[in-house]
Amino acid sequence: MGSDMILAASSGGGGFNLLLLLAVPVVFYFLLIRPQSKRRKEQMNMQSAMEPGARVLTTSGIRATVVSVDDDGLLLEIAPGVEVHFVKQAVMQVLKDDEPEELDDEADDDLEADEDGERVDLSKDEPSEVDLSKDAGAEGTADLHGEDEADESKPKAKAGEKPSA
Repeated sequence: MGSDMILAASSGGGGFNLLLLLAVPVVFYFLLIRPQSKRRKEQMNMQSAMEPGARVLTTSGIRATVVSVDDDGLLLEIAPGVEVHFVKQAVMQVLKDDEPEELDDEADDDLEADEDGERVDLSKDEPSEVDLSKDAGAEGTADLHGEDEADESKPKAKAGEKPSA
């Protein structure tokens, strides 16, 4: 009687299990393997079609101009008069002509401005007196309590406070 129940349970879902077993590799092929091979083929075509004068971006983030192309390598000019040999696989993408060659300094200057529209002075000409302590008025209150300045340099922990990291 127990063996009849086992046979009935195993024969009832066999078609679904077989379908699931065949569907998983098909899904993996269409979601993972096929797009990866397509990207690899596009990358190989891009690397083989490079010609002198093209602007490229390497995998290390260097923007350069192709000077000459060999069988397996490239001669790239990264700055005026500075030429470097790279393998073709180091080129990540060919840049379009409309992309700027150098970053705009004006865009960087806008990022340095404060929210109020004031510029931040980053020069090191004059020493600035900035109090970075948590309680900025602690110096004045310490003198009122009669503590000397040597004790102020040591950190003090109060009961019930967690030490700061």
